Amino acid sequence: MSKLDITTAINTFAELGEQLASPDAQLMNLIASERQYNAWFTPESVLRAVIATGKMLNPTDLEQWLNRYNLKNGESKKVGLVLAGNIPLVGFHDVLCVMLTGNHALIKASSQDSRLIKYVLSKLVDLQTSYKEQFSFVERLECFEAIIATGSNNTSRYFEYYFGKVPNIIRKNRNSIALLTGNESAEDLFNLGHDIFDYYGLGCRNVSKLLVPGGYDFNFFFESIEAHSDIINHHKYNNNYDYNKSIYLVNGDKHLDNGFLLVKQDDRLVSPLAVLFYDTYTTLPSAQQMLAGQSEQLQCVVTKADIQLPNQIVGFGQSQHPQLWDYADGVDTMQFLCALS
Repeated sequence: MSKLDITTAINTFAELGEQLASPDAQLMNLIASERQYNAWFTPESVLRAVIATGKMLNPTDLEQWLNRYNLKNGESKKVGLVLAGNIPLVGFHDVLCVMLTGNHALIKASSQDSRLIKYVLSKLVDLQTSYKEQFSFVERLECFEAIIATGSNNTSRYFEYYFGKVPNIIRKNRNSIALLTGNESAEDLFNLGHDIFDYYGLGCRNVSKLLVPGGYDFNFFFESIEAHSDIINHHKYNNNYDYNKSIYLVNGDKHLDNGFLLVKQDDRLVSPLAVLFYDTYTTLPSAQQMLAGQSEQLQCVVTKADIQLPNQIVGFGQSQHPQLWDYADGVDTMQFLCALS
């Protein structure tokens, strides 16, 4: 891709970003109607995702990101994309990468999130008609030359079987964790509430577990996240809360309960919805060692502690605001796509 082409691409996607960051009436109507197709996609959640995507597409970050790669005008490859649908627009970044590398995206959208991605790409075509030739929505993936597929640990086995003969990125389950030192402010913990509760905890970047020092007092944590209590009014979240609470009570499992979140000590990383697991550590180096041992299962680590990990480390409240170069599972999607030509 020439310097002129890169500049045009940056300008086009930046303009798209502006439209998403400040939704017009048509987009707001779509945002409001999504809950009819997916009960988890409340207007607040969808609007949050749309605006975050728009802000991600700012010209400064686009230029900084694209300048890292050698975007040659090579032969266009057909890249199959199996998109997830756990949170709104979660698959957009993969589509963006395929198009910016000059390849053609064969998009198998999730039934849980197909309308938003189609709308966003239609707006892109309105801005630059040439992009119409760079993507297709398909019901069945055929004639692909590479694959990027996102799913669960179970579906990844099928993906590897069906797609293993072509260059691929196959993503499995990942979750995020927060490392607390006990010195966090009320604002820090309120912001951590966003990492836990945004999108109802359904994303791989949502914090599903805390790592806390031994003897940690959860009272201040509960006081600081109280402002997020409205989450219990969502019927599906409430159903999960009631179900897990009843299981813990019947089994006599020790747990903490603030009326909208259950907190339970557990060495597992993946907690049920409306539940936050925690584990304890003795020293910061020991906590870092524990996290390093789980690096293959972690998407990001939320903390203010000075630690070094192979995973992405973000501040409180930032887990759901990845930048363009924050790749899922730590795999550089752009580098993978550039190597295809």
